[in-house]
Amino acid sequence: MTKTKPNRTTALVEALGIRIASGQIPPGAYLPSEGELEQEFGVSRTVVREAAKILSAKGLVTVRQRTGTRVEPRERWQWLDGELIAWLSRGRISHDELMAFAEARQIIEPGAAALAALRATDLERQAILDIYRRMERDQKNPIAAVAADKAFHMAILAATHNPVLQSLRQAIESILDAVFPHTVGAFAANLENHAAVAEAIAAGDSIAARHAMEAVLDQTSGFLGHAREQATS
Repeated sequence: MTKTKPNRTTALVEALGIRIASGQIPPGAYLPSEGELEQEFGVSRTVVREAAKILSAKGLVTVRQRTGTRVEPRERWQWLDGELIAWLSRGRISHDELMAFAEARQIIEPGAAALAALRATDLERQAILDIYRRMERDQKNPIAAVAADKAFHMAILAATHNPVLQSLRQAIESILDAVFPHTVGAFAANLENHAAVAEAIAAGDSIAARHAMEAVLDQTSGFLGHAREQATS
C-alpha cells in the first residue's frame, strides 16, 4: 500500500498540472473539490491534499481553507520547474512563453559554454565534438537531429562542473524539449554556429565559445520571432 500511494499522488499532480498549464483550469478558477477529485481519480483525501501541496510549491495554486484551491496567475508559477515546463509543452504554450524560455537560454548558456571551454576534461571536449558530428550527420532526420542537439547542450552544461548550473539540469532539459519542436526549421542554418561552439570548447577558448553560443541562440530567437510575424501577418 505504501508503494502505490506516491504513484497515485504523482498521477494526480500530473493530471491537474496539465489541466492548469493548458488553461483548462484557468488562473483565478478553483480546482474541483476534494470530494470530486477523490471520486474522479479514485484516490484518498490524503492523496488529494498531498497533490495540492506539490502544486502549491510549484506556484500553480494557493490552498485556502473553506474556499478551496485556486489557480494562481501564470506570472507566479515556478517557471524553472522541469515538470511545469513539460506540462506546458503538452498543453498551451504561447509564443511569448517560448520567447521567455529563449531569453533565459541567452542568459545561461553563453556563460556555460565559456565555463566549459575552461573546465571541460579532454573526454568531455571530445564528446562535445562527437555529438556535434551526430547533429551534422542526422540533420535530415528531425527526430535524431533534435536528440543530438539536446545532447550537445546538455553535454556543455555538464562540462561546466558548476554545481549551481548542474542543479538547473532538469529545467534546462525541459526548456529544450519545449523550444526545439518550434525551432527545428532553423536546425540546418544553425549548424555552423554549433560547430564554432564545439571547436572553441575543444580549443579552450572561453571568449570564442561564449560568442559562438550567443550566435546559436540569436539564430533560434530570430527564427521564433520570424515565425510569430508570419503567424500574425
